[in-house]
Amino acid sequence: MDMPGKLTLEQQFKMKVYEDQVQSLSLEEAQTYLLEVLRQMMVKDNIVKHLMKNA
Repeated sequence: MDMPGKLTLEQQFKMKVYEDQVQSLSLEEAQTYLLEVLRQMMVKDNIVKHLMKNA
């Protein structure tokens, strides 16, 4: 991967699959899903910070 801010071809394909799947979600399901994704991103950030601090 040349640029860390760009998606790989495999990630682009996964995004298309996710796009197709979320089209059928209700507003409430989409909001719940979004909040869970944001929570998981925060947990990931905490893990990365912890690993960098203890490296």
